[in-house]
Amino acid sequence: MELLAREAQEALRQRSHRLRARASSGVEGLSFTQAEEQELRDIEDALARIAHGEFGRCARCGGAMGRHRLRAVPEARHCLTCAALAR
Repeated sequence: MELLAREAQEALRQRSHRLRARASSGVEGLSFTQAEEQELRDIEDALARIAHGEFGRCARCGGAMGRHRLRAVPEARHCLTCAALAR
């Protein structure tokens, strides 16, 4: 799990950097969309979970989230079952 957390951390940092670079590219009037702002919040939350050793556990049920889900969506907060229940 530690390797997966490091991979996720790097991928999340790269996404954050790309989003921030786009917004600060010097184009006047360019700002984050609501979706981009939410994505940045999700990224920051995921990085905090990694730092606190909470990465890979569902925030709702506490169960393991699964490697495939974490690789696909490293900022995910819930396992697939709990994510489906939240909809």
